Amino acid sequence: MSGKNKVLRSINAPSSYASGESRCVDVFRRPDGTFGFEEYRRDAEDARGWFAVGFFSDRVFDSEDAALREARARVVWLNAAMGDT
Repeated sequence: MSGKNKVLRSINAPSSYASGESRCVDVFRRPDGTFGFEEYRRDAEDARGWFAVGFFSDRVFDSEDAALREARARVVWLNAAMGDT
């Protein structure tokens, strides 16, 4: 496996959220087999693209499900984006 994280899921904030679709959460698998997540944002007027805003990527989880559960607990808009109210 390469030395890069592999994104398993990328979830965009709902358009009803204040930041609209300018936020997302990626759940990823590291080359060592552990999992993590990060929250990103982008600004339409900034061509640099997405950048980390949650600073969660150093957290280590044993499974994709565990990483996603923690992301849902920490990122305020994520449950709404996934269909939970």
